[in-house]
Amino acid sequence: MNALDIAHCEEWIRTHSRSFYLASWLLPPDIRVSSWALYAFCRRSDDAVDEGVQGESARRRIANLRARLDLVYRPDGSVTDTPLSDPIDRSFATIARAHRLPRGLPEALLAGMEMDACNIRYTTLDELYLYCFRVASTVGLMMALAMDTIHPDALLRACELGVAMQLTNIARDVGEDARRGRVYLPDELLYACGTSREAVLEATFASWPIREAVRRLLGLADDFYRSADRGVAMLPPGCRLAISAARHIYAAIGDDLAAHHYDSITRRAHTSTARKMSLMTRAVPLALRPAQTSGAGPADALLSRWIREAGVLVP
Repeated sequence: MNALDIAHCEEWIRTHSRSFYLASWLLPPDIRVSSWALYAFCRRSDDAVDEGVQGESARRRIANLRARLDLVYRPDGSVTDTPLSDPIDRSFATIARAHRLPRGLPEALLAGMEMDACNIRYTTLDELYLYCFRVASTVGLMMALAMDTIHPDALLRACELGVAMQLTNIARDVGEDARRGRVYLPDELLYACGTSREAVLEATFASWPIREAVRRLLGLADDFYRSADRGVAMLPPGCRLAISAARHIYAAIGDDLAAHHYDSITRRAHTSTARKMSLMTRAVPLALRPAQTSGAGPADALLSRWIREAGVLVP
């Protein structure tokens, strides 16, 4: 990547994902630049369809994103060496070529965005986990591959971290999403808490059942965070602190929700810059934790299948 392309990706991340941008400075320089390229490509794609636009307009945007992906990958799945005009696409192609990222990963990401465009109703938690895998775990997998991490357990834990972060996002944005006509909380969870999708869409305050659904969703996220923690020691030593910091910064959103009685209808949880800096210090023990024998995670069978379907070849 040339300096101008790197600067373009950095600015995009600095503007659109401040938490990740802060944590990225803990990565080794070469991995940091790769992470900016990956996140800029993924986040810009997400922003292109995540503006409350649904239906045919959103599907056209996704078709345009797939057309751009066609410029990066040849029909046989290899990465093209044809010069690209867009600096973010060009940077992504460089990383995809260098680390042999299968097209199935960005394709799965777009499939997750298509679920947004179609305003999918999630009946079960497993259906929600598939969405989380597509829109978040794929990014974690690309990051792991960019770190030359290919151990099957490490890839599973990277997926779990993606799921945990996306569940945290969903818990934080219940009210904001509902005002855009979207509900990600699955029916089985809502029914168990004595409420429904329709009640969430109509909510003007955080009722006890909705608060309870948010609390339980964050409990599931914590399960994924704890399992994902075992994968940090499987990463290259220079990358562990950054990933641990990102994990703690994201999980702190759940702490803020808990401090406000799980109200994500009338307020949006956030973490201040000062708090993020403090959390980066708390990330050190996890980054220094020795490798552990990896046990079963919350959804290993599902995640393993989806990893294979995305074209990631594991030893």
